[in-house]
Formats: sequence, C-alpha cells, structure tokens
Amino acid sequence: MSTVKTKARGSHLFLPLSVLAILIVINLIKGADYFSMTIINGALYGNVPNILFGASELVILAIGMTLVTASSRGQDISVGVAAAITSAVFVQVLQGAGDITWWTIAASFLASCAAGMLIGAFNGSLVAVFKVQPMVATLILFTAGRSIAFMIDGKLSPVLANDLTSQLGGVIPGVPIQTPIILTVVFIALFAALLKTTNLRLYAESVGINEKAARLNGIDPTRIKFLTYMILGVCSAVAGFIAVTKAGRHDSVNLLKFVEMDAILAVAIGGNALSGGKFSVTGSIIGAYTIEVLSRTLLRLEIGTETIKAFKAVFIIILMVVASPVVREYASKALRRVRAGADDCAVAEADTAASGPDAPAKMEV
Repeated sequence: MSTVKTKARGSHLFLPLSVLAILIVINLIKGADYFSMTIINGALYGNVPNILFGASELVILAIGMTLVTASSRGQDISVGVAAAITSAVFVQVLQGAGDITWWTIAASFLASCAAGMLIGAFNGSLVAVFKVQPMVATLILFTAGRSIAFMIDGKLSPVLANDLTSQLGGVIPGVPIQTPIILTVVFIALFAALLKTTNLRLYAESVGINEKAARLNGIDPTRIKFLTYMILGVCSAVAGFIAVTKAGRHDSVNLLKFVEMDAILAVAIGGNALSGGKFSVTGSIIGAYTIEVLSRTLLRLEIGTETIKAFKAVFIIILMVVASPVVREYASKALRRVRAGADDCAVAEADTAASGPDAPAKMEV
C-alpha cells in the first residue's frame, strides 16, 4: 500500500520537477555561474537565495490554496486582497502601539492573523454554509477588499521606518539567511506538523472526493470547508506580513496584486487536481518555486518587463496542455505500445535463437 502511495505522489511531482529541471538547464546554458553565491554584509546572496526570498509569499499562499482546493473543489481568488487587508491591520496596530518592539510586532502580527481568520470565516461561510461557488464567493472580497485595506490605512501609504521591521523583511544581524526564507521554512514545518498530527488531510481529501460519503462516515463537510478557509486566511496574513516588511511600507493597491492567479497555478503545476480530492502540498511548494524561477529566467534572458507576462502565459499554456488528462492518456497509451513492441521483439529474438543451427534437434515420434 505504501509503495502505491509513493508511486502516486512521485507521478504528481514528476511535472513540477521536470519543469524546474528544464528551467535550471536553460539558466546554466545562459551562464555557468547560476548557482554561485556570495556573502554581502554578512548575508548570503545569489540566484538561489533570491528565488527562495522572492517566492516566500507565494509558497505560503499556495499551501493554503491547496487545502481549500482539495476540500471545496474550488479556488479562493481573494488571497492577495486578504493579504492587503491583514497587512493593513498589522501596520495600523503596530503604529498605534507607540514604541516598536518585538512584543508589539508579535501582538500586531497576531491581530493580523485574527483578521485573516475573520476573512476566512466570511469566505468559508459563503462556500460551506450558503453553498455559493468558491470563485463567486471570493469574488466579493476580491472586488471590494483593496478599498477596505485603503480605508484601514486612512487613505495613506504608511511607512515602516524601523530597524526591527527592516530585519524581518531583510536580514537579522549575525544570521546569513534572509528572514523571509527562515519564516517560510518555519511555516512549512508547522503546516507539515499539522497534517502529520491531525486528520485534516484525510478529512479534506474525503470531503473533496465525495462529500456525501464523507458525511456518512461521520465527517462534517461544512466544518471542514469552513476550517480550510480559515487556515487560508491565516496563510494570507502571514504572506501579507512578509510582503509589507519586505517593502517597508504598505501599499493597499499594489501589495501582492494578482498573486491569486500564481497561487492557483502553483497548485496546478504541483500535480493537484483543481476539482478537489487528493492533494500534494510538496507539489504546490515546488510549483510556487517553479513560477518564481520562470519569472527570473525570463528576466535573465533579457525579455522586457512589458512582454514578460505574454511569454509567461505561453509557457503556462504549453505546460497545462502537456499536463492535461488527454495528453497524459495519449502518452500512456503510446508508452504501452512501445513496451509491447519491445516485448514482442524480445520474444521473436528468443525464438530465433532457439531455432538456430546450434539448437538441439527435435525428437520425432
């Protein structure tokens, strides 16, 4: 049974790992120093650290999006907006506290997480209780959310001019790895522990595969969907926290703008079905890093920022077509034909060898 599970997960990871490998090869052809790294002012810099740094928010959002997709069989298109709202709450609570210390930062972060849970509860109630389609339900916040963040900001773009917040968005003295990378690793570890120590994975997959069967087995689909949306709300708060500390200011209009599409794409690239059911968080994480590598590869190939989205779209179309069930089925049939042909050739060669001049004569009766 474990072997079957391992093979299934491996097949899901084949696509994102293959794409990532192709992009790495392209970058190595462009320059053999692709993996080179240097230490500047005590911090590690290079292509790899930059990719890990740049994809921090997307990785966290992709993790939460994976869970919501699995349970609700739909996607939340308001995660970027939710990050803008929660980060606005973080900034306002922090600035209202007076002196900025580690304690006030922690309290402000918890306040933003609470705001994220409220946003998740709002979306989750529409989806789980009122049975609204996930994309339609989250379209409400997607439309109005940045205006809400703008009002929380007091129609301003507050600046975080503080050493502590700069360290959270950059580098803590004495630590060579950039802080957002560390925060992302910690978040991944905590989420992995959550899935390992609870039945959340089993329940989310069960609800996504067959809601009626899950209910007959004592699982409450409404509660599970509601919970997954609240978890995604917390993911949005963490991503917003990282984004605003990176930028050093809160821009309610542009903070993580259109990141929703990349988060959904990361889930798809990771081999997860957007129709729900079984999921691979590892695949989504690799998918998120693949998107970041793709963006940086296009920039490295000196493709203009005005046309980079068009090239990215073409690449994504090709990727999705290759990953489609139709192409997979065709490739599987072709592979079976090749294997069958190879087996027939092997049998024919064996028969030829057996009937050769050195073969023992058959006894006639």
